[in-house]
Amino acid sequence: MTTPTTLPPTGTGTAPSPEGSPAPSRRSSLAAAGSRQSNLAGRIAGWSARHRRAAVLGWLLFVVAATALSAVVGTVEVQSSESGHGDSRRADEIIAAAGFPDRAAEMVLVQSDTLVADDPAFRAAVADTTAAVERTGRVLDVRSDAVSADRHAVLVTFDLTGPAEDAADRVGPVRDAVAAVQRAHPELYVAQTGGASIGEAIGRTLDADMHRLSMLSIPVTLGILVIAFGALLAAVLPMGLALTAFLGSLGLLAVVSRIAPAVDTTMHLMLLMGLAVGVDYCLFYLRREREERARGASAERALAIAAATSGRSVLISALTVIIAMSGMFLTQDATFVSMATGTILVVATAGVGSLTVLPAVLSKLGDRIDLGRVPGIYRRQSSGRFWRATMRVVLRRPGVSATLAAAALLVLAVPLLGMRTAEEDVTALRKSAPALSAFVHVKAAFPGGAEPAVLAIRADDVTTPALTAAIAELKTRALATGQLHEPVSVEVNPDRTVAVVKVGLAGSGVDAASEQAVRTLREQVVPRTVQGVDGAEVLVTGQAADSVDFNAALARSVPLVFGFVLGLAFLLMLVSFRSVVVAATAIVLNLLSVAAAYGLLVLVFQHGWGEALLGFESVGSITNWVPLFLFVILFGLSMDYHVFVLSRIREGHDRGWPSRLAVSRGIRGTAGVITSAAVVMVAVFALFTTGTLVSMKELGFGLAVAVLIDATVVRAVLLPAVMVLLGERNWYLPRWLGWLPRLSHEEPPDALPPTEPIGAEPIGAEPGR
Repeated sequence: MTTPTTLPPTGTGTAPSPEGSPAPSRRSSLAAAGSRQSNLAGRIAGWSARHRRAAVLGWLLFVVAATALSAVVGTVEVQSSESGHGDSRRADEIIAAAGFPDRAAEMVLVQSDTLVADDPAFRAAVADTTAAVERTGRVLDVRSDAVSADRHAVLVTFDLTGPAEDAADRVGPVRDAVAAVQRAHPELYVAQTGGASIGEAIGRTLDADMHRLSMLSIPVTLGILVIAFGALLAAVLPMGLALTAFLGSLGLLAVVSRIAPAVDTTMHLMLLMGLAVGVDYCLFYLRREREERARGASAERALAIAAATSGRSVLISALTVIIAMSGMFLTQDATFVSMATGTILVVATAGVGSLTVLPAVLSKLGDRIDLGRVPGIYRRQSSGRFWRATMRVVLRRPGVSATLAAAALLVLAVPLLGMRTAEEDVTALRKSAPALSAFVHVKAAFPGGAEPAVLAIRADDVTTPALTAAIAELKTRALATGQLHEPVSVEVNPDRTVAVVKVGLAGSGVDAASEQAVRTLREQVVPRTVQGVDGAEVLVTGQAADSVDFNAALARSVPLVFGFVLGLAFLLMLVSFRSVVVAATAIVLNLLSVAAAYGLLVLVFQHGWGEALLGFESVGSITNWVPLFLFVILFGLSMDYHVFVLSRIREGHDRGWPSRLAVSRGIRGTAGVITSAAVVMVAVFALFTTGTLVSMKELGFGLAVAVLIDATVVRAVLLPAVMVLLGERNWYLPRWLGWLPRLSHEEPPDALPPTEPIGAEPIGAEPGR
């Protein structure tokens, strides 16, 4: 579209150049607009226009350098002794420092439905298993004395040679030897499991999942963007920004992991968030620029308006997500800190790219951004018929609409009152690998033996007669409780200062029964036996104990995290919109959408609704890190949309429009971009429900349904209804807060239209009339 030679009816075009003077270039016009703005995003866009080559090349060099750095230095991962809380973490630290051989423990289960351990055929299979693993030359301390209570199963236990850290890379030959024994004894079940075997299986599964999800998420997102824009180049640009932001943030993570080590799920999460927010931020820019062009603005003026309005929304949205994620640092949990760090890095990187390189590229491309138009799909501006109809219904009866929408969200939120959290149970993956299936069989044949309680006993000498007798008494009392049982084993470190006692737990994995058994061990058995004997210090760890301590730590930190996130989000909204009511309303509405998402999460993953559809089996709990993480990230993403919509409503209010008209046009004006962004987010998040790890399914499902709820019920019904009911009270600010800075929500001054946008109702008219 060429620049008009006269001012368009809306006044959004540029004035003609004086006769004989050349028209200003797109770069100089945007730069000039940016230099006249007090708006930070507008100034950044102006700088990018003046230094277009530096902005683009600087971004590319950053991405290349960060990617190379990540490949060269690698990412430091959290060690098991660095995670956890309370007694279980201190116990892990004692064991890690005690000088025990750093070896990975493995086991082979030999089991029969008909034969018992004394049968010759059964004994032959056990002997063959022992000989097979020893012939590999990769095992130590092979034992086969653990027999199940029903005598239909025997455990062959051993340690792998070499450090435990990379045992998963060396377990293959032993696993193959066990598989050969299984083939030789088809009448029996012979299978290997253990930390190394399961680690290898999960590693292979995650690698396959991430490869598949990467291959799916990119074309799915690109396809949605093609439909949203109707032009290939306009669709490719957001994908390019999102993927380069992800790659760049990986390099930053490699550096930061020296201070805050990363967990293995962090990079998967960064890909998910990088695609989501990177595409969102580009959509905010591109759709606003297109809208202004459709209204008659010149290419440079349209981009200046987009920079000053949508760019500002991007800045506030990114800050909101970063603030929300920062709350997770208060947990002092290695998993939360890692995921918060990764998310902050990718969101900050995407935000910086959107504010710098994106306007630089757009200032160069101009209308060429629409290259590769798709016939039948391309349109510069949507008519918004659906949202006109929706607004007509909602605003005709705002009280009824708000009541029904709020009631629906509260009903969906009810199940969260019964939410139970626990550590992720690998048995949920049992169908994906033989090692995981064997793990389930071991748990059934030796309840608690696969995931025992581990007692770390530290004293000057743990082999004294008094302590030896106390440990024997501990075993007797533990077994007498009925909650703790065989196998019980004792191991002493080389300098005899630490003893590790492993005791089987009741229950099937990490569940209410196993957690109660840990409490019984800590509160009844240990104090009456070994605690304090010869100055002994006794602490309990293990997977069930980790879960107990994590939940206790979480209960202490949740109020701090909620208070931090809600408080800072309130202040950010207050400063951005100079309204106590808008800030409070935003908090309440976003809490409603998060609560509804929680309720659906509990119904699906705790109560098992839709197990077959999502391909998992419920263990009666939600992975313990998921709810808090979902809160902070959903709150940030919900505010992302909220800020964008409120900015458009505030634009209308600042022009003097009545509340009803400002709300109607604000919702309709953002409908296209919010819908497109929500579809992208829901699609990307939903892809993660196809993964193998239940925690990733929970995360993807929770994010997808929350975004869907936020983009429909909250944005299209609850928000406009509440704002219309409040009217001018939306913008209430106490006099004593009058010192707050006034941040413009409008276009650059020389771009303001003197009248309403083309095709809109006359100011003051009822929507739709």
